[in-house]
Amino acid sequence: MRHRFLSATLFGLALAGAMLLPAPPHAAAQQMSMQMMTADQAVLIRSLLPTVVNITSFVNEGSTTAGLNASSGSANPVPNRPKSLQGSGLFIDASGAILTNYHVIDGAYDIHVMFSDGTRMPARILATAPRIDLAVVKVDTQHPITVVHWADSDKVQVADPVFAIGNPLGIGLSVSAGIVSALNRNIMDTPYDDFIQTDAAINHGNSGGPLFNRAGEVIGVDTAIISPTTGSVGLGFAIPANDARYVANRLLHDGSIRPSYLGIKIEEVTQDMAEALGMPRPTGSIVAMVREGDPAAMAGLQIGDVILRYDNQTPADERAMLRAFARSTVGQAVPVTVLRAGGEQTMKVTPIAWPQMETASATGSAQAANPAMLVPPNLGLSLSPLTADLRAHYGLQMEQVGVLIGGVAAGTDAYERGLVPGDVILRMQRTEVSEPQQVQAAIDTARAEHRTFVLALVLPKVQQIPGPRWTVLRVSPP
Repeated sequence: MRHRFLSATLFGLALAGAMLLPAPPHAAAQQMSMQMMTADQAVLIRSLLPTVVNITSFVNEGSTTAGLNASSGSANPVPNRPKSLQGSGLFIDASGAILTNYHVIDGAYDIHVMFSDGTRMPARILATAPRIDLAVVKVDTQHPITVVHWADSDKVQVADPVFAIGNPLGIGLSVSAGIVSALNRNIMDTPYDDFIQTDAAINHGNSGGPLFNRAGEVIGVDTAIISPTTGSVGLGFAIPANDARYVANRLLHDGSIRPSYLGIKIEEVTQDMAEALGMPRPTGSIVAMVREGDPAAMAGLQIGDVILRYDNQTPADERAMLRAFARSTVGQAVPVTVLRAGGEQTMKVTPIAWPQMETASATGSAQAANPAMLVPPNLGLSLSPLTADLRAHYGLQMEQVGVLIGGVAAGTDAYERGLVPGDVILRMQRTEVSEPQQVQAAIDTARAEHRTFVLALVLPKVQQIPGPRWTVLRVSPP
């Protein structure tokens, strides 16, 4: 189970603002929901137990130090030692294919599954999708296999009754009940986060197990928890069934996940961005980068375009837009409607398969920080044209164009939004810049038009996500 501590991290997840919580108030509600369960529902749940398996993965723990040598006082290194990881899985195919979380079998040299009747047998990895935290393992057996039925997770609603079946803390197959607490949760695990949140008790070992609706259909795959302890406090998260099923089918039939690729980087349009662009309200995703020769560039998409609709759909947010990109059919033209220069334009882009050399973090988002009160006329920026010496000093490519930020005044809005010396401004609004005067002119124009913000496309000195990012800069005091 991916576990995000409120005060620490595990599996690379982090959450600020830690605080200890009292005993979860949802416990009484869960007990009541179980008590109110009808006999038919109880029979249904028991009939679903064979669709779920316990998974035990053996990995090497790595070298450790057992203690001090009594005679020499030196440390005794201990070679790699096996360690077992507990998880869950669900049968998705009568051939013995089991869907689980990737982190359940990551690095495993031996995998065993246990059926609900106690039968235990070895399993092998068929295919994995680490970025999405899903994997398919398989058992070769004549043992009867019961396959799950998938629900349409797009129809799931908040407060729907649900129950989870899995192997919490490795104690064995267990059932817990609750409701859907929230939808489309973003826990900063991937750029595509769309988790179903539930208060059904989910613990380490539930990872990869199913979250069922009252019809006995899988609405999600239990994947993560947020907790100030190592146990459940009612904040569990499941990958929606539609996403899990799509990935599982691709892994089963193709052996890998290569999503469709457009060659662009996008960011969600925030309220401040909308104001800077003169939009009546924030909607769509703004293009921050277009790679030359890739599908988006060939279709005519440009930096600064705001994508309003993709494939005649209106994704709810940037993560939904990225999911729509990834699910597109390779080689099939898709209509894209953008806002450009105050008007809508529609063009067709033909996705290609995601290039093997590309990393999964090639598209991402950046959020502007809260504005500071200090907004000087030049925004507190010391700017310089790029020279050969400056390019060499800051490790930039010799053909790099733009305006170098040489200094940022402390306490200014630009400082609070993360601009640092060494950043390069590539565009102001939609216009490319190469001289400091052009940057200042864009700032002055925005102020003269009584705008509160201006958009700058910045190539960061330190890039957590490759490529430039749009930064909203305040031009007028709040």
